[in-house]
Amino acid sequence: MGYFSILGAIPGFFLSSLFFMLLWGPISNKLGLPDIDYVTSMLVVITLWVAVAPLAAVRRSHKK
Repeated sequence: MGYFSILGAIPGFFLSSLFFMLLWGPISNKLGLPDIDYVTSMLVVITLWVAVAPLAAVRRSHKK
């Protein structure tokens, strides 16, 4: 994993945050929860990425 792969993940982060925010709207209406803004969706996505990244690294190391 090099610098270019990290740079390649940056647009994915912003798109993931945007999609999460857009998809949260219909879900929150059905569940009676408040809507979230883009900054909050970025916080949720980075939290999920931090939680999932070590699991992905362990899985990748066991495939070799």
